[in-house]
Amino acid sequence: MTRSRINGNFIDKTFTIVANILLRIIPTTSGEKEAFTYYRDGMSAQSEGNYAEALQNYYEAMRLEIDPYDRSYILYNIGLIHTSNGEHTKALEYYFRALERNPFLPQAFNNMAVICHYRGEQAIRQGDSEIAESWFDKASEYWKQAIALTPGNYIEAQNWLKITGRFE
Repeated sequence: MTRSRINGNFIDKTFTIVANILLRIIPTTSGEKEAFTYYRDGMSAQSEGNYAEALQNYYEAMRLEIDPYDRSYILYNIGLIHTSNGEHTKALEYYFRALERNPFLPQAFNNMAVICHYRGEQAIRQGDSEIAESWFDKASEYWKQAIALTPGNYIEAQNWLKITGRFE
């Protein structure tokens, strides 16, 4: 039984119903439909904190999905799970891979910036201000890209860029 049939959350059930209707209406191949089913089940597992199950579904969706745009969202969600698990290097890798397929994902740029900023703060705590500045510069680059894509978002990042003199 697929996850969508056992999920008790009203919003998830509504999403599943709408997604199933769209899958019947929109002309897609059986492989694309199967890929979407795995993606949908991955999102459901992820929202419940079942990261291992979510990753299994996302990897299966990646095996089946051929559209680069759709693959970018799968990769982005895999990055989110690695971020949640504190696996920042893996998370950055998946965000980069998502952006290779879809360079218009401001949330990926933002998450990369957050990781870099966090690493900068760690370097400060360890007394290495030179490394910290390098991480903060990277964070700045990524936040600028996220802000360029969605100017009204990431207000805290914009404030940090202004306060630190990195906003151009």
